This record gives sequence, C-alpha cells and structure tokens, in this order.
Amino acid sequence: MPSALVNKDAEVKTITPGKFYNTQLDKTKLVKRTNAIKAEGASWEPTWKELATYIYPTKGFFNEVTPNQGSKIDHKTLVDEEATLDTDTFAAGMQSGFTSPARPWFRLYLDDDAVMEIEDVRLWLEDCHDTMRDVFQKSNTYPVLTSMWKELPVFSTACAYVEEDFYTVIRLYNFTAGEYYLSRDAQGRLNGFYHRFWMKTGQMVEMFGIGNCSPTVQAEYQGNSPDTWHKVNHMIETNDDRIPFMIDYSNMPYRSVYWEDGDGGNNYLRIGGYEEMPILAPRWEITTNADAYGKGGSGWKALGAVKELQKKKKNLLIALDKKTNPPLQRDASVVGDVNTLAGGITTFSAQLPNAGVKETYQVNLDIAALDASINETKQTIKKFFFADLFLMMINAEQSGQPVTAYEIAEKQSERVSKVGPLLELWQGDEFIKSLIERTFAICVRKGLFPEPPQEIAGMEIKIQYTSVLAQAQKMIEIQAIDAWAAGIMEEASINPNSLDIINFDEKNRKKAEIMGVPSSIINSLEKIAALRKQKADALANAQKQESMLAMAEAANKGAGAVKSMSQAPVGAGSALDKLTSAINEQQK
Repeated sequence: MPSALVNKDAEVKTITPGKFYNTQLDKTKLVKRTNAIKAEGASWEPTWKELATYIYPTKGFFNEVTPNQGSKIDHKTLVDEEATLDTDTFAAGMQSGFTSPARPWFRLYLDDDAVMEIEDVRLWLEDCHDTMRDVFQKSNTYPVLTSMWKELPVFSTACAYVEEDFYTVIRLYNFTAGEYYLSRDAQGRLNGFYHRFWMKTGQMVEMFGIGNCSPTVQAEYQGNSPDTWHKVNHMIETNDDRIPFMIDYSNMPYRSVYWEDGDGGNNYLRIGGYEEMPILAPRWEITTNADAYGKGGSGWKALGAVKELQKKKKNLLIALDKKTNPPLQRDASVVGDVNTLAGGITTFSAQLPNAGVKETYQVNLDIAALDASINETKQTIKKFFFADLFLMMINAEQSGQPVTAYEIAEKQSERVSKVGPLLELWQGDEFIKSLIERTFAICVRKGLFPEPPQEIAGMEIKIQYTSVLAQAQKMIEIQAIDAWAAGIMEEASINPNSLDIINFDEKNRKKAEIMGVPSSIINSLEKIAALRKQKADALANAQKQESMLAMAEAANKGAGAVKSMSQAPVGAGSALDKLTSAINEQQK
C-alpha cells in the first residue's frame, strides 16, 4: 500500500482542526446554488444517456454510481459501431488538423505592425510560444484534448479543468457528460462549475490534509482503512465577495470550494481561488444564450440514422440466421428427433406425400440490396462527423506526407466551409483561447518567460491560429491574392505601368501572416532596407568601376589616335592632310 495512503502514526488520536474548519463562508447558500445548477443539468441527462448508448457507450457517467466499476456494453442495442468509429475519426482529425502535438498550431502577435517589426519583440513572442508548446507537450494537455474532441461530437459539450502543477506547470482534468454541471452569465460566459465526485479516504487526507476532513474520514484513516469511498463536492464560481487588488486566495476573481457530503456547518475541505476561470467548456451550438450546454452536434444529428442502422443490421443478421439455420417443420412420419448436424440422419416414411422435414418458409435474401442500404445509411452518418475530411488528413499523415492546407481547401472545400464556423467558435473564449491564455498567465507567474521588451508595455498580446485546418480556411484568401497578382503581371506584358499597383513586400508579408510563417525567418523593414541599400551601393560601385574602365579605354584609344596623326607624313594624302585641307577651306 502506498505510504501516502497509510498513517504511520495511527496511535495519535488528537488532530488539530484545519484552516477551513468553521469558516465564515455560508455553506447553505453554496449548497442551494449547486442544487439549482444540478437540477438544470439533470434535464439534459436523458438525451445524454441516449447519445452514450447509441454513439459512444464508454462515455458518460450517470446516477453517481461508485467509480472504478466494470460495466457491460449493451450489444443488443448497439450492433453496428459506425458512429463510434466516426467519433474516433473526428477526434483524431481535430487533434491532427487543429491542435497537433507534432507541429505549431498557433502564434502570438501584436496588432501594431511597427512594433512587430522590432526583432527583439518578435523573438520574445517566439520564445513565449515555444515555451507554451513545451508545456503542452510535457503535461497531459494533448490526451485530454483528444478526449474533449470525442465528447464534443457526441454530447455537444465538453469540459476540462486546467490546474497549476508543480512538476509539469499545468495539468488538465477531463470530465464526461453527467459528472459536471455548468452555469453561465447573461453574456453566455461561464460563471459556475459544479462537480460531484467520489474520493477514497486516503486520497482525501493526501489532497486536503487530515485536519480538514470530517471526523468519519479521520477515524477511517487512523484505523488504516484508506479505501472507503466518500462523495466530495467541488464548486468554482465568480467571487462576488472579493476585494479588488487583494492577492490572497479569498479575493481572487474566481472562488474554488471543496466540501464533503455529510460534514455539517461551514466546514470545508479546501477554499481557494483562481486568477482566471480554469474551466474549459466548449459547446457545439446553442438555441439561446441561456443554454449552459451545447446541442446539435454530430451525434445529435446522426442519432436517427444511427438507430436506423441498428434496425437494418439486426434485420440482416436475423435474415442471415434464418437463411443458414432456417425454421423447420416435420410431419408425424418422422421417427425421433430431427438431426440438423452435418451428415446427420433423420428417419421418416417415404410413402407419405410431403413427408419428412422441410423449411417452414423460404427466406429470399437479397444480401446485395441489404448491404447497399446499410452502406447508404453509414455514409449519411459519416457526413455528420465530417469523416471524409478527417480520413483524408489521417491517411496522409500515416503515409508520411501530411496533407497541406491547399490540398484540403482544394479537395474538401465543402466540408471545410461547414466545419469552419465550429473552428471559429472553438478558437474563442470557451475553449482554445482560454487554454492558451490561462497557460500563458501561469507561465508568467512561474517566471518561465524572459523579460519582455519595453516596447510592448501595455499592449494586448493576440493569438493567431496556424493549424492545417485554420490555414485551409484562410487559403481562399491566399488564392485570391495570388490570382489578383497573376492577373496584374499578365497585363504588365502589355502595359508595364500596371505593376506599379503591387506592393510585393506587403503581398508576401500578408501571405506569410496568413500561413503562420515564423516571424523569426522574416526580415524586418529596417533589415530589408539595409540589404537593398547594400545591393544598390554594390551595383553603383560596379557601374562606377565599369564607367571608369570605359573612360580609360576611350582615353587610351584617343591617345593612340593623336600619336598616329603626329607621325603621319604631310603631303601623302594622309588623314592629317585631309584635316588640314578642310580647315583651310573653312578659313577661306
């Protein structure tokens, strides 16, 4: 048994009450709010249960059953796992194409282009980005994101908890439908999270300290019984009682409270706080801004087709069973039992008409038609999960030649246009933006970033998404830029002045920005100007040298001509005679 779960000083009976015993925080108000949040969430559970049954049986946690218990999948209901496979494909595609561990999928930038041209600023932003990617890699961020990419298409809502961690900077805890409840403000922003879960005695003492646990837990722990399960409540909410600018936990923007079921009074396991809302709770779509949970995801829309598929598959299996093992009828002439084994013998009277054993009715099974109908339903389900788009990406990744944004935009433009609004939503405050901003803030508090340049003081750092899917959305803009420039350059063959309209530097910078090219490999305006001046100076020097050589050559030729003229004999019809004659004629 791990030492952390066993109290080695079991003979010590006196326990000093913890700091969260008999506090001023009114638990009755807290419990009242959590009950209200849970009641709202309970109205969604019938739908979530049905989605779990037909789409992904291993997702969802309902009825507060004791955890760590094996469960049986109902294969009488789910006989074809097409929707489950498509959910996995969706999750793998989103992970590979949107939040890939293998390549950069976001960058940090400033709106001020002039400041972004400063090399120290660009390099500092690159350092921050690289540090955050390293944090994501070393923590459990990507496995949790994969789980959330499965929850979203099934239940239309996903949820995870971003906590600071001593060893890996951050650690994420993912939740499944039925084990958490949410509340949002008038703007649809998350302002409440309630999680009711189970913990063992030893886990509670390890996490909260024995002095903050109830007398029941203390007695179990001292009695070396660390494996008894207890219900624990956890509420994170906007801290309306905070005093701004105070830095202690009770005055942080968000309050976090743990308490144990059955422990009366204002006793808590832990009271803490957060500078940022630590909960990620993306939704697929909503009907009204008051909806705390999402709806209308792939699983919701495909549920009818999934039920249809189960019906068709069951009918096919029944038909095949009847074809290969048909129902039989026997007459009175049959002696003994009917032997249906291979090579078996059944005795009957051959003298009676229609005597013996025969099929009760003929099963005329058109397997091809049934298979075609089943495949048609499967294709319908695949469309709801964008399977064609993600399979193309996954297959290309496995082949060692990852698909490019251009190929995605070229081959799957319809799918990209449909998934685009979802990407825009998930890049926002409910999901990826919050993950990046909270990670950034934690890194700042832990001193993981270098000292920022003075030029960015007071400026807002923004996020640009550079994943393959994000770039595929932007590829249309790049194609428009290239098509426009190509048209101008073609026209320039007739009218060279047409090129004057194109700012080639700005065109290339814009394309680099859209494509997410690292700023560290793009020269600043000052460096470009210096390079061009250096080239211009070199060209001017070369031209000057060439001109001087030409002048020297001309001078040498002139000197040679004068020498030839001076040596020419007079009166012999030489060039000098002709020149002298011409001068004399002009003087007359």
